[in-house]
Amino acid sequence: MDKKLKTRSEINQTDKWDIEAMYPDEKEWDADIKTGLTKAEIFAGYAGSLTKDSQRLLEVLKLRDEIWQTLEKAFVYARMRRDEDNTSEKYQAMTDRINTDLAKVSASMSFFTPELLETPQDVIEEYLAENEGLSIYKHAMDSLFREKAHVLTKSEENLLAQMSEITGATADIFTMLNNADLKFGTITDENGKPVELTHGNYITFMECHDRKVRKGAFDKMYQSYEALINTLATTYSFNTKTDVVSARIRKYTSSRAAALSGDNIPETVYDNLVSAVNQNLPALHKYMSLRKKLLGVDALQMHDVYVPLVTLPKRDIPFQEAVNIMLESLAPLGESYLEGVRQGISQGWIDVYENQGKTSGAYSFGSYDSKPYILLNYTDTLKDVFTLVHEMGHSMHSYFTRAVQPFVYGGHSIFTAEVASTVNENLLMKDLLQKETDPVMRKYLLNMHIESFRTTLFRQTMFAEFEALTHKTVEEGGSLTAQWLSQEYNKLNNKYFGPALAEDEYIQYEWARIPHFYRAFYVYKYATGYAAAAALSDAILKEGAPAKNRYLDFLKTGESDDPIELLKIAGVDMGSTKPVESAMEVFKNLVDEFERLV
Repeated sequence: MDKKLKTRSEINQTDKWDIEAMYPDEKEWDADIKTGLTKAEIFAGYAGSLTKDSQRLLEVLKLRDEIWQTLEKAFVYARMRRDEDNTSEKYQAMTDRINTDLAKVSASMSFFTPELLETPQDVIEEYLAENEGLSIYKHAMDSLFREKAHVLTKSEENLLAQMSEITGATADIFTMLNNADLKFGTITDENGKPVELTHGNYITFMECHDRKVRKGAFDKMYQSYEALINTLATTYSFNTKTDVVSARIRKYTSSRAAALSGDNIPETVYDNLVSAVNQNLPALHKYMSLRKKLLGVDALQMHDVYVPLVTLPKRDIPFQEAVNIMLESLAPLGESYLEGVRQGISQGWIDVYENQGKTSGAYSFGSYDSKPYILLNYTDTLKDVFTLVHEMGHSMHSYFTRAVQPFVYGGHSIFTAEVASTVNENLLMKDLLQKETDPVMRKYLLNMHIESFRTTLFRQTMFAEFEALTHKTVEEGGSLTAQWLSQEYNKLNNKYFGPALAEDEYIQYEWARIPHFYRAFYVYKYATGYAAAAALSDAILKEGAPAKNRYLDFLKTGESDDPIELLKIAGVDMGSTKPVESAMEVFKNLVDEFERLV
């Protein structure tokens, strides 16, 4: 029997995050915005004299941090309040207001980087040496000057800033097509009832044990994309051209070099990932052959790829039990880590259950000055336990970083953030596997772990390979037609899944439904983060205290150095192929063990 979804007011207070701690009185929110705007006007007055002397530079940098720290807190509060219930007009309006004010402040402060970079770097280095207060900004200054060759004149930067709404149009067009205009029709579910197919329930149907349901959902989904394939190809083509032209304007050697430059990631890291994964594709092919055998199908189709090979024994896991499972699995990270997790549970970091109007999915979010909040939509499943542990990894990363780092380094790059969340997931999986005595449940967990590798390390690398190919083609004067895109994507899909997979008429259109492709050269970070997390979680369990302490030191670093250097503190060098190769060995061993058990 369907349960009616509760309204926000019907959710127990103990199951909500303590967001009121940010602004006990919302008049303080309004005051913070006014303070930020006032300070931004003062900041604009420094134009033309930013680097007059070391003390002036310190004043400007401190004021810049104060402005963004204040406005970040106001933005996070409004956005999270809206996420509690998206139907709330009050918080819609507050979110719109802070977004408008942030754009205004950004424009008024846009002179900062070009003007700073007009000063010779050796002068800035002299200032850093003579003024102790500036010492914390050394890495920030180094990062800015590293990009100096790619920063344009003030007038050129202003022109590009004004064009940004237009250059970002392709992503907006895709979002509207994908989320508003595309309809996938109705399919028949396993109970013989008609159900509307949506983005939200598609993966549920792909995991259904009724093959007719899987095929129905798969075909309907991709028929919808096929019907718009020329429009989607044109949209993606111009998105790629925008990347290429933007990189040329800023004098980068390629669009990929431009995308990786912000984190100072060598392009060899990208190439090493693709190379190492390609060398280990036979392990994925073996798993696909095993999948075909266990499903007992004459031909393994793409709609057979996601269904679990073992049926999960039915069991609800209430939230408090999930918390206990989390605490046990994260014990190898030590008491200081567990104390932070307990604090998160008892002090209102987590918004646990779904309610009417609440944002779907899950995330970790917060400002430098707030608790590292977690939004969940917990439904008592094992997957929800993994989601809790994953998001707690992000929040604990923020917790440790903000306790040590100044505001300027209080965030994280995606390259490092995904490591913190995935280490937690790996520790949970390893703990569950170690304790599990039921053979069916053990097989289910192994299959779940294997699928995590497949969908993150293999799939995201395949996406990365596709992005590299499309951008290189445009850079060399080629065209991204619908036929070419579909043909090249199909070749990649066949290469990754191997001979066990039968030819499919629809998978060639999958590129057309991947939102990440509109933020190019981003998905590879999921794969590198997964590989790094696999290496680190193994080290923590095998070495104990030394590896744990290195990892905790890493969690405190924020953005105080380049991501590759920060991960070396934890004990993993993503500049080498070793972490990816090590992760591939884990994958092979999992497939071998699974094969023995089934």
